[in-house]
Amino acid sequence: MKVLVTGGSGFLGTHVREFFGADDLSRRAGLDVLNLQDARMAGDYDLVIHLAAHLDKSSEGASQVFLTNVEGTVNILREMRKDAVFIFASTKDVYGRFADNHREVPETCQTLYAGQSALEWSKLIAERYVEYYANQRNFRSCIFRLSTVYAPASEGNVPNFVGHYADALDKGERLRLPASGAPRRDLLHVDDFSRACSAFVASVIRHGLYNLGGGSANALSLREMLEKMEEVSGLQGVIDEENPAPSPVPMNYVSDLTLIKQELDWKPVVGLDEGLKTLF
Repeated sequence: MKVLVTGGSGFLGTHVREFFGADDLSRRAGLDVLNLQDARMAGDYDLVIHLAAHLDKSSEGASQVFLTNVEGTVNILREMRKDAVFIFASTKDVYGRFADNHREVPETCQTLYAGQSALEWSKLIAERYVEYYANQRNFRSCIFRLSTVYAPASEGNVPNFVGHYADALDKGERLRLPASGAPRRDLLHVDDFSRACSAFVASVIRHGLYNLGGGSANALSLREMLEKMEEVSGLQGVIDEENPAPSPVPMNYVSDLTLIKQELDWKPVVGLDEGLKTLF
């Protein structure tokens, strides 16, 4: 199977590309999803994992976010060949504050506009294009609404907050926790994300949309996450209790994995101890 990862030199893409032995469509590889000539290469592959995105939540960056995350996605979708597989990395944040209505968030959670940034809204818009083109061009499609996926550091990439915490621990830097570290998140190792991609490819599902994260078995508060990192690394964190970080929206997020377990027979296999060790 020929595999292409867009954004294959990024924070997650570097590891996903290595997992699959895939080719890379990214600016660091001299290619761009906004370049129609470059996008044509997607038609040569059996599986395209689309991670390329402009990750800017500022109002000033909205135009570039919509251009890259919507138009760039459409450029790839238009090139997909019949019966190939397209996997789209969306985000849990399409649910916005409505996720706080659920102990474990299902795919049926509302996605009405509730203050989401252009980044989250561009992902939700792109999901609809994925569904349209997959049916029009007769290729298989999978949308993963990703929770907190973490990965070991890679050259030239900025980590998400999990990697940031690990880096601060390693350097002895002070950490600012929101709401005394109470917000809860489910964590998923990048290799389990890659295994979820493989599970969809191996399934009989033609078009799927799934929440994807560590689930309740891999969920913990931010303070508990820091304590777990201290445990696996042998390092001691320094918390700036007087200057807390802003509280996140939603306050808590844990993926309901019922649908993906039923349809793809997938569940995380990398536990928190094993996974978090890879960050040090």
